[in-house]
Amino acid sequence: MSKIYFLTFSAALGNMSKLYFLTFSAALGNMSKLYCTRLHENFLVYSFTKNFRIMITRTPDFSLLHHNTFGIDARCREFVEYDTEDDLLALLPELRGTKYFHIGGGSNLVFVGDYAGTVLHSRIKGFEPLAPAPDGSLRVRIGAGEVWDEAVDYLVEHGYYGAENLSYIPGETGAAAVQNIGAYGAEVADIIESVEALRVSDGERIVFLKEQCTYGYRQSIFKGAARGQYIVTRVTLRLQPAFTPSIGYGAIEHEVERRGIDLPALTARELRNIIIDIRRSKLPEPSEVGSAGSFFMNPVVQRPQFEALQQHYPDMPHYDAPGGVKIPAGWMIEQCGWKGRTVGRVGVYDKQALVLINAGGATGREVYNLAQTIAADVQAKFGIEITPEANFVE
Repeated sequence: MSKIYFLTFSAALGNMSKLYFLTFSAALGNMSKLYCTRLHENFLVYSFTKNFRIMITRTPDFSLLHHNTFGIDARCREFVEYDTEDDLLALLPELRGTKYFHIGGGSNLVFVGDYAGTVLHSRIKGFEPLAPAPDGSLRVRIGAGEVWDEAVDYLVEHGYYGAENLSYIPGETGAAAVQNIGAYGAEVADIIESVEALRVSDGERIVFLKEQCTYGYRQSIFKGAARGQYIVTRVTLRLQPAFTPSIGYGAIEHEVERRGIDLPALTARELRNIIIDIRRSKLPEPSEVGSAGSFFMNPVVQRPQFEALQQHYPDMPHYDAPGGVKIPAGWMIEQCGWKGRTVGRVGVYDKQALVLINAGGATGREVYNLAQTIAADVQAKFGIEITPEANFVE
């Protein structure tokens, strides 16, 4: 037996009143949801489980100020958050044929202006240990809405090793798999086993093995050939039961030595703390200074081009990379005189030239224009094109 309840009420806001109409059922079975139906274009729409946990939230004309680390006060036509894969599945039909954009923590994007569409955000949470792989490696399934650094902390705490160098990278787990985040000699692709997603066109649940994700430097199938076709819901990582530190990156090695830690005695928690301290020393805290972290990707050039440049810049830092030689974009930007410079309300961070910052009240268009100017200066001085790692959203 199931009862249906109806509730109507109005709320006056100045000269405007809104009519709210609620319906919910108290079913005796396993499923009981409360639905709130929008009768006014500015009304929030919620749905609840029987313990009244919000599952879907809709907010029209929403400010994205607190949903992007650059601190851009852009607005979207509607902001929708969901808690489960089933909620997302129910949302997909209304997305088809409309303008929408899915965000994670908003740490790698710049809204150039207001977004005339729907912005989606996942609240899918959870850590699910899975059976170990045949080779003895450990597996854990993580909800796309989990904050990435909290996921790394969980892994270290529970003896899943291999993600330590990816500590303190802002954003969420689903977006990490899309972007193939990386730092200090590691990429998330190194530890991904599979990525689960819903196909927008028909709602089919797809599991992409790592090889099918076509990972590259800050690239994946979700940013390339299948861009906009799938929404990531969960990520399964494969990690190691024994800790083997990766300290080949110069700054890490130097910090380990400075702290007087013997490498055989270094713990995963200590390495994670070192990574966090290094990142804090080089990158601004989003709560204090708006930024998208490393704004440009480090370009890879052919060796003949590198050798020609080295004749003019013998101290130019470089690293061997697949397809050629990688040159730090931050170094080239600094050589162009941009480190620490501010143009109006945007600028370049004084501790790391790879980071563009919001000096206060900046618009996405101002960030875009600065990025274009910097890229043009690097091209003119070095003959190298640098490409934004951050995504511009219009």
